[in-house]
Amino acid sequence: MPRAAIPSESARQSGKDRAGERALAPDSDLRLDPIRHLYPFRSRYFEIDRFRMHYIDEGSGPTIVMLHGNPTWSFYFRDLIKALRDRFRIIAPDHIGCGLSDKPQDYPYTLETHIRNVERLIEHLDLGDVTLAVHDWGGAIGFGWATRDPDRVSRFVVLNTAAFLGGRMPFRIRVCGWPLFGDLVVRGLNGFARAAIHMACARRGRMTPDVRRGYLLPYGSYADRVAILRFVRDIPTSPRVPSYAVVREIEQRLSLLRDRPMLICWGMKDFCFTERFLDQWIERFPNAEVHRFADAGHYVAEDEHAQIAELIAAYTNSPERAL
Repeated sequence: MPRAAIPSESARQSGKDRAGERALAPDSDLRLDPIRHLYPFRSRYFEIDRFRMHYIDEGSGPTIVMLHGNPTWSFYFRDLIKALRDRFRIIAPDHIGCGLSDKPQDYPYTLETHIRNVERLIEHLDLGDVTLAVHDWGGAIGFGWATRDPDRVSRFVVLNTAAFLGGRMPFRIRVCGWPLFGDLVVRGLNGFARAAIHMACARRGRMTPDVRRGYLLPYGSYADRVAILRFVRDIPTSPRVPSYAVVREIEQRLSLLRDRPMLICWGMKDFCFTERFLDQWIERFPNAEVHRFADAGHYVAEDEHAQIAELIAAYTNSPERAL
């Protein structure tokens, strides 16, 4: 079993959380002060192989695990968490290298590693009957875990993501993985994360200065952006990429989850995860409940957070959708 997290002094003063670890007090991370009004959650940390994984554990009731993608962090789910935590227990980790988690420079930033990290956190928290909500890379990571431990998962919420091979990666993303260019633009200039806040959200009014600050806050330096670039370079474009075989295995095992209820909320203005990906989800899960948002982009939970929160609440609480 994974080792317990090492609490800080502020954590020792704030009391134990539900897993026996200690949580950091809300004011313990001064980095969050500029966005505390948007992200008013208590930070919790779990140690994995000497590195701390940050996660949110809010509310009580049926458990929803939310897994973010690249270049976001648990901040992406903030409005869903606030809307649902009075009815559900929400677990939202930051993958190692992302958000408020540690960002080691010499680390195996591969899909397989991220899957194992999520698996260890879920086992540590002893979660079961989980509703798994995934976005972007969170899809491959989450379904990678779910296909290996299907008994812990009861249903899925899919938000503009994939867990299978196929689909052409846009040139604007592919170029970000090029040697030297990626290091300069993605890590040096923070070009990937900065571009995303303009291109991934269709409702420009959502991207206020404070929201933009929230998305970029954990990625303020060259070192902070190591995982962003490594995620891009791990996109399974060919068998030479480490994630390719892992995604192929996930794809082959998706049939194990075919009986699970699935809610799909899809932003139709997504330039990356286009409608072709949505069609593949529907083909594999023909009984899924599908909601298409014509005016939403890749950051569909940013564009349509209020409606998606209510859809998740109704979907998760509905006896007709219970296993």
